[in-house]
Amino acid sequence: MKKSMKTHKDLIVWNKSMDLVQYTYELSSSYPDCEKFGLTSQMRRAAVSVPSNIAEGAARNSTKEYIRFLYISLGSLSELETQFLISNRLGYIKNYSEESITEIRKMLLSLIKKLKEFI
Repeated sequence: MKKSMKTHKDLIVWNKSMDLVQYTYELSSSYPDCEKFGLTSQMRRAAVSVPSNIAEGAARNSTKEYIRFLYISLGSLSELETQFLISNRLGYIKNYSEESITEIRKMLLSLIKKLKEFI
């Protein structure tokens, strides 16, 4: 018998985005104090927004609403990617790897595509 998804916490994309939140917090904790209310704060909010919107969308009654929240997650992910690139340019991080962002983006797009089959 196939195990059915019970909540957003069963989604791999949600779990990977939670890992990205943790990574973002750990990485940005070493940023200069002058960035505390700037880049650090923005990065953390964007990172938190990704799994938060996946969760909120999954809790909605309509597939269309779920998809809308997944697109918001995708936007936050792109925002975070830009902030990582800015951090790299400013020398706050070295050798930034886009692998996790790319993987999460692909998973979100795949989930959106799958959900669109049901509307």
